[in-house]
Amino acid sequence: MAQYQTICETCEIPEGEGRMFVVHGTRVGVFHIGDEFLALDDRCPHAGASLARGYLEGDIVRCRIHHWGFRLRDGVYVDGDNPCHNARSIPVRIVDGQVEVSVRGLT
Repeated sequence: MAQYQTICETCEIPEGEGRMFVVHGTRVGVFHIGDEFLALDDRCPHAGASLARGYLEGDIVRCRIHHWGFRLRDGVYVDGDNPCHNARSIPVRIVDGQVEVSVRGLT
């Protein structure tokens, strides 16, 4: 069973925005899209820039440096068929108004 860590309250991430948190030494980008909260490893696989500081286009985040796009639901790189460029997706859950991310595999 995966363990989760509380990182913030749902009201701390406005709809249509992302925020970066450090969880077990890993930068995690958490995004509020519609009624969902989704998370990716915050480092762009291409240049290491913060994805939480990127640009949202629906359920895709674009890196602010080179504009590479990643699907928030699964981290898939959307600008080409190259799995080595995918961002790591991190499970998220909401418990009593708190955003929690899985810590499995973050260390």
